[in-house]
Amino acid sequence: MPVDAAVTVPHETQSRVALTDVSVSLLRKLWEQYGPLMFHQSGGCCDGSSPMCYPAGDFITSDADVLLGVLDIAPPGASPQPIDFWMSVEQFAYWSHTHLTIDVVKGRGSGFSVEAPEGVRFLIRSKLMDSAAPFV
Repeated sequence: MPVDAAVTVPHETQSRVALTDVSVSLLRKLWEQYGPLMFHQSGGCCDGSSPMCYPAGDFITSDADVLLGVLDIAPPGASPQPIDFWMSVEQFAYWSHTHLTIDVVKGRGSGFSVEAPEGVRFLIRSKLMDSAAPFV
């Protein structure tokens, strides 16, 4: 069953980020290896606009980033395993009308995302949102 992120963007009521079942399984495995995790949606260049997954705190965010949601990958009844999903403010201005789903595909992406040694990479699938608050 896919996991939807908790809403964190001010003035919004619907989730902007979700995980596929395959992503949840992989993230649980990675959590066991690395501990708490976080995502930052890349803006391109060397990592090819991929969602990059890091141990929580290894990628420093600032006022130049937007927290798009918090995903909880914990199995039912277990302690929470929250994963923050961040994107730069500038990139969010372009993507503000989309809902993002994090999926997993075979192959190695470039960059320093923690799933790289597994022979897979995270991939964003996007769709237009029915209603999204205008980005300010």
